[in-house]
Amino acid sequence: MAGAGGMLGEAFYRVFKDEFEIKCTDKDVNADWLSLLDFRDFEKYKREVMEFKPDYLFHLGAYTDLEFCEQHADDTYATNTLAVENAVYFANELDIPLLYISTAGIFDGGKELYDDWDQPNPLGVYARSKFMGERFVCENAKRFLICRAGWMMGGGFNKDKKFINKLIKQLVAGKRELFIVNDKDGTPTFTVDFAKNVKLLLEKEYWGLYNLVCKGQTSRLEVAEELVRLLGMQDSIKLTEVSSDYFAKEYFAQRPLSERLVNKKLDLRGINIMRDWRVALKDYLDIYYADFIKENFKQQKQSA
Repeated sequence: MAGAGGMLGEAFYRVFKDEFEIKCTDKDVNADWLSLLDFRDFEKYKREVMEFKPDYLFHLGAYTDLEFCEQHADDTYATNTLAVENAVYFANELDIPLLYISTAGIFDGGKELYDDWDQPNPLGVYARSKFMGERFVCENAKRFLICRAGWMMGGGFNKDKKFINKLIKQLVAGKRELFIVNDKDGTPTFTVDFAKNVKLLLEKEYWGLYNLVCKGQTSRLEVAEELVRLLGMQDSIKLTEVSSDYFAKEYFAQRPLSERLVNKKLDLRGINIMRDWRVALKDYLDIYYADFIKENFKQQKQSA
């Protein structure tokens, strides 16, 4: 697994470690099951893969901060696109399947829902870099899985850099009013459920490209409302609706109005085991945040 140091890599390690001999690498060695590798280095990446001789190559890592990507286009393409091309070469040489992680962000948001066969139209550097990686895998890999994720949630307080953890950090800091955009729609994706459904696809050898998100399309506001409810803080926290313009300085990269995916191919094959996002969100909090929530929110609830 290359680029396994983030929230998604943690989930794959959790799901695969008991049944497979796995080698997990990242340029940020933040766990004892990781070893050092910057997969942008062609020779080092190739050497690691060829020496380990895996049955599958999982290419998980990418830059996902849209603002960073807009400001560092060359670095983004080197990381999100060229390194993926290298992974294709290595997988083909060993004649093994390649897993590539794509994103709902490759669509332009002009439709309410996107299935597996809708034509992407990336809006910015991040989306374009991911779509170019997706295209290269489709056109050149012998056997592959491309799985498109939605709004990721997973990894817990130290690894989750996305929406859920950003809100939790604000609450931990004592914020009683959260400003939530009301003009962005999407589909949450719990990393553990994602890894489990990928595992099922591998077992079935259903190669190809798949949307892979939790069930139930939603909005940023609805996700925030459900999070606050699950934390039992709905009576003490005010959620204020704002447009994306409210955060224009901080989040200046263009984002699609809708990133809602539907798992059409998984449904047709009868292997869609992704749960409703509300169920997955509760499970995420129970698995990753239970002790943290007890320690950090008990006092806030009492003083509310």
